[in-house]
Amino acid sequence: MFNGGDLTCCFYFIDLLNTLLITATDTHAGKTVLTSALAAYFQKYCANHSLGILKPIQSGVGDCERYSQLFALAPEQVTPLRFEAPLAPPIAADREGRRVDLEKIWQAFEALRSTRDFVLVEGLGGLGSPITDETTVADLAWDWQMPAVLVVPVQLGAIGQAVANVALARSHRVYIKGIVLNCVVPRSEQDIADWTPPRLIQSLTQVPVLGILPHLKDLTDLDKLAKVASGLDLERLLPL
Repeated sequence: MFNGGDLTCCFYFIDLLNTLLITATDTHAGKTVLTSALAAYFQKYCANHSLGILKPIQSGVGDCERYSQLFALAPEQVTPLRFEAPLAPPIAADREGRRVDLEKIWQAFEALRSTRDFVLVEGLGGLGSPITDETTVADLAWDWQMPAVLVVPVQLGAIGQAVANVALARSHRVYIKGIVLNCVVPRSEQDIADWTPPRLIQSLTQVPVLGILPHLKDLTDLDKLAKVASGLDLERLLPL
């Protein structure tokens, strides 16, 4: 079992920054749902504060377009680096004869962080997903000194995925503020209890489970998204 107390103290300084990385166990786990819900809540209830959303790299069509339209953000601010093929960035970059420009995405991150009260950064894939041939999302989280929330889909095998990803985060000195369970498809209370029992996940990882996101078909309903976010332990996720 992990000993989380000492680790939290070591990473306390990270928790002071005005950023939050939304990462997950894998692709299509629910990062976009959580990012949208937190952004909708912040926009509705923290109107006196400015919000930035950053998807540092996008391969193919996806979140940049969604966030730009939903929250009236400039696409180039949301996603500074884009590739056409829906593949891992180093592979997509090779196909176009380009490279993954880490300096470019760092500058975009710094620009947002210096001009917004709070910045949500949505990672790509999972913590172990590659950004370059030598760098993963976990490396980026440490380099940029970002605390993270881990999205775990409600499905068979999720407990092991949660444990493995928290271990990966700790090996890279990334502070996980909490875990959010997400119903990628409709799930019953029994499914949740059988596949992702919060108490067991918390016991094995020593990371708090901050709530459960229900299955959402419509990710454009800002009121619904904000309501869903209100069911999470937001004091750990947003600067309220």
